[in-house]
Amino acid sequence: MPYANTGAMSDHLAEIARHVSPGAHAILVVDGAGWHSSRELVVPANITLLTLPPYSPELNPVENIWQFLRQNHLANRVFESYDAIVGACCEAWNALIAIPERVASITSRDWAKVSG
Repeated sequence: MPYANTGAMSDHLAEIARHVSPGAHAILVVDGAGWHSSRELVVPANITLLTLPPYSPELNPVENIWQFLRQNHLANRVFESYDAIVGACCEAWNALIAIPERVASITSRDWAKVSG
């Protein structure tokens, strides 16, 4: 999406909802961005949004993903066009998800492990 706004978020939620198994319900963790809580946001019936408390990036593992992508793939570069930005982001994302163990290590939290 070229924009982060309520319309884009509604489209994103609709796409997620299409992939939720029949009879299942998804919980999507979101931060306090305005488009995550707008009155105009369309939240499908099979999704619940769980909003994190303000100023709590430690609760949102995706913040570490963005930091990793910036530091290892996207920082200190000049892009000639919007398409070049999208291409670089796709390459970075694909490189990241090609190694699931890396994603797990970046997003894991020692304090969030279930003991047992």
